[in-house]
Amino acid sequence: MNNNHHPKPSPIFNMSNQKDISPAARAEVFRSLHRQPGIFAVPNPWDAGSAKMLETLGFKALATTSAGLAYSLAKPDGHASITREETLLNVRSIIAATHLPVSADLENGYGDDPSDCAETILLAAKAGLAGGSIEDATGRPSDPIYAFEHAVERVKAAVEAARSLPHPFTLTARAENLIYGRPDLKDTIKRLEAFADAGADVLFAPGLTTREEIEAVVKAVAPRPVNVVMGLSGGVSFSLDMLAEMGVKRVSIGSSLARAAYGAFFKAAEEIAQQGTFRYAADAKPYADMNKLFLDEA
Repeated sequence: MNNNHHPKPSPIFNMSNQKDISPAARAEVFRSLHRQPGIFAVPNPWDAGSAKMLETLGFKALATTSAGLAYSLAKPDGHASITREETLLNVRSIIAATHLPVSADLENGYGDDPSDCAETILLAAKAGLAGGSIEDATGRPSDPIYAFEHAVERVKAAVEAARSLPHPFTLTARAENLIYGRPDLKDTIKRLEAFADAGADVLFAPGLTTREEIEAVVKAVAPRPVNVVMGLSGGVSFSLDMLAEMGVKRVSIGSSLARAAYGAFFKAAEEIAQQGTFRYAADAKPYADMNKLFLDEA
């Protein structure tokens, strides 16, 4: 079994020997992670602080979470409540806090028209991102998924914009049927195949729950790499080794780290409110450790 997926600090991004990594260099590294042997995990920070914490643990790349950002702004996810400007502001703070390549959850491209997707990709690259995802979810609960032909045209426009850039931009195309009450794997695979034919670099269908479903997606879009999300509430949990055996290339975790952090926050606050005690502090990260983590190493 290839163990390349275990997080290890990368000399390319050793903070003690290199303080300024260009967007182009980060983009090249991100693309190479999808081409070299072995699976890799790309965890999802929701702000600059969580991004830096993840970098210290040796992960090789990061991806933002729209849900994590939404919750931090007291907004719901999946209702087109986050603006493109809010996303890019969050992205810039994360990029500034880490030397790792960062990909972003760009939701539906912040508009229905293919030109909206293209513009979003260009702005994302300008912000310093190494990649980003475009999904076929509309953000409208009454009509949650774009029609097939329109969804494909949107991905084509995003691909064309990405290819116009002077450095790589790893574009992930997402088919959202399974998490919007449409458990139609056949249509999901049809969409992913069309997105691959349109030039998407990575394919992603959140909500796959079985080995059979994952392997079917991997086979359908091969040799394009597939991203699978773990950590969904009540969802199945395969290990990295198991997912590698299924042919998965990249594993993200969506909003699960943000929800884990907020879960601990709620538990602590509820203890204070309901019991008037403070036992939660015994499990909190020590103040001195947090300060040390964020000290400037310059």
